[in-house]
Amino acid sequence: MNSKLRSNFEEGSTRWAVRRAQWIAMGINEQDFDKPKIAVVNSSSGLSICYQHLDEFSKLAQDAIKAAGGLAFEVNTIAPSDFVTSAGKKARYLMPTRDLMVNDIEVMIEGAVLDGMILLSSCDKTTPAHLMAAARLNIPAIVVPCGYQLGGNCNGRSVDIEEVYKGIGTLLTGKMSLDDMKNWTRCAIQGPGVCAGLATANSMHCMAEALGMALPKTTPVRAGSERLKEIVNAAGHQILELVEKNIRPRDILTEAAFQNAVRVAISIGCSVNTVRHLSAIAVEADLDLDMVKMFETESNHFPLITQIRPNGPDRIEDLDQAGGTHAVLHRLKEHLNTGVQTVQGVTLAAVLKEEVAINEAIIRTIENPFRKEPGLTIIRGNVAPSGAIVKLSGIDGTNRIFKGPARVYEEEDLAMQELAKGNIVKGDIVVLRMMGPVGGPGTVFACSFMAALSGAGLADTVAVVTDGELSGLNKGITIGQVMPEAACGGPLAIIEEGDMILIDLDQRRIDLLIPEASYQEKLSGWKMKDRVLENNWLKFYADNVMPIEKGAVFGKRK
Repeated sequence: MNSKLRSNFEEGSTRWAVRRAQWIAMGINEQDFDKPKIAVVNSSSGLSICYQHLDEFSKLAQDAIKAAGGLAFEVNTIAPSDFVTSAGKKARYLMPTRDLMVNDIEVMIEGAVLDGMILLSSCDKTTPAHLMAAARLNIPAIVVPCGYQLGGNCNGRSVDIEEVYKGIGTLLTGKMSLDDMKNWTRCAIQGPGVCAGLATANSMHCMAEALGMALPKTTPVRAGSERLKEIVNAAGHQILELVEKNIRPRDILTEAAFQNAVRVAISIGCSVNTVRHLSAIAVEADLDLDMVKMFETESNHFPLITQIRPNGPDRIEDLDQAGGTHAVLHRLKEHLNTGVQTVQGVTLAAVLKEEVAINEAIIRTIENPFRKEPGLTIIRGNVAPSGAIVKLSGIDGTNRIFKGPARVYEEEDLAMQELAKGNIVKGDIVVLRMMGPVGGPGTVFACSFMAALSGAGLADTVAVVTDGELSGLNKGITIGQVMPEAACGGPLAIIEEGDMILIDLDQRRIDLLIPEASYQEKLSGWKMKDRVLENNWLKFYADNVMPIEKGAVFGKRK
């Protein structure tokens, strides 16, 4: 018996006997009982195209583990999809599914006492959940991002899910017919995988590699491709080496690794949601890091070196063909902490030792960027004293200072109705509040309104300020993840209809233009309205979720 493995129970014990009986009944060879026991975490689901290919790749991973000398077990979890799970209760279930998945994985892996994990990651919430679970459990683990989908062609026009998403605004304002939209939906998705573009799913796939938790040269990758098969096979073999060498996630997920990931996120213009997800992963890794401050500091030093949709005209497959995250890490090599450990079993310096050819038309240098400012940055002011996130790469470079009256809504549907009526006009600043993790409860979609604004041709002339859920596909003048959220007494709660707000991107400020005495009086006097929540998962989430500044993970709220 391999006594080094935690999964090998003492012979003659109750745990040993009952598990042995189960496995014999399952047809597992008794000679395999003492091998390293590896979970293949699979969020396969028939509800979403994001996951349609995972069963095939789960089997490939299991076969690779067996070939490498391990004993593989498939572990199925919930499978949240941003475009499916968002349908109920105004998307309130969506953000809480991330943390539900973390706990789901903990129960299955720790309950069974397995030795390692391969985590097959797909849609927006799965990659951060997998990284969070790896950080929490701290057993050898490899994240395998399972790829992006391709868009299609509709009457000579390239159409993907981003176009469909934005097109709702065009439809609402009467600039597009319902039949045209139906045609777009017929061709927007060609094959399995996550949304095309540098939205949250692909962004977090890239973050997994930038952190060192995914194998080198693996992101982004087309879902279902031969290359993905090779990646899964490599992971199945590599996880046994990590178990043998006892290389664990917290050996990899260090402050230096997070700093590397932040620099990559800023340089390529990742989704605004990377901030909250990286914050959550750091908390689960038991690191006392202020990720908001880290993004704020690093954004002063790294310009935008790619222009992947929605940040520009290039597609996610262009980034893939240009060398992907690995090529970006090469571009930033002189500015990274290359001594950090990776799941390859070597340092980042060793991973980047071999020079690569990089297509400068897709991935530029820091000295010759597409834009001299960062893709992501933090903005502060009396509306967001703890910070808010701005995706500068999604904003027209000419709109630097924006001043306008507040249009206040606590339901996205109401804002959508006003947009359809033509009542939201150029110069307005739309405030969508009480949509954060506590306020929802469960973060409420604000991104559909932002996409509709884009489709209506107003994204560059109407600003949005929100504590709700945004999409990595969103573009326009959006101040997202306003902290503290309104439901926690943040200043967003005291803004009234017609109040003037000033957004200054050059100064990185957002301010409510009312007298300081009035501001303080309203803030100190604000109290959240009493509410009665159903006794369900969302109530549990509201009662236990930490502030968004801490990644909205579970814990005691202060």
